[in-house]
Amino acid sequence: MVRNGVTLRSVDPADLDVFYAQANDPTAIARANVPPRSKPEFYAHWRNRILGDPTVLARTVCAGDAAAGYLVSWWQDGHRTVGYWLGREFWGQGVGTAALLQFLSLEVTRPLYADTDVANTASRRLLERCGFKVVETRHADVDYVILVLD
Repeated sequence: MVRNGVTLRSVDPADLDVFYAQANDPTAIARANVPPRSKPEFYAHWRNRILGDPTVLARTVCAGDAAAGYLVSWWQDGHRTVGYWLGREFWGQGVGTAALLQFLSLEVTRPLYADTDVANTASRRLLERCGFKVVETRHADVDYVILVLD
């Protein structure tokens, strides 16, 4: 169990293998309610849209020596948005909260937006613990909650 020792570092290209495995965990996919990407799509997205865009801030979340997941912020529809993904073995241990609080000192744009599937109460609670407030719920192909940190 990880209680402390949560740190952030720059994304190393080798981290993408870990991120891909985490993103293809069926339980995580169901909780986040996002479709998985094929391996070529996943790597292209990371190389071109995340690591290749100087306006994107991306960090690997480390729990001890392990790459536990990632945090990313980007511009979308005129808003700065944050997203994250953690490997299931790191859920419920405070890793996400510790990592997001650290990330918020690096990503200083406010307001900062986030969204999560309405059924993903763990993700919503994580965001709320870090100061995000629910501003609306949208119903589209996927029902989701939009949160903002002012």
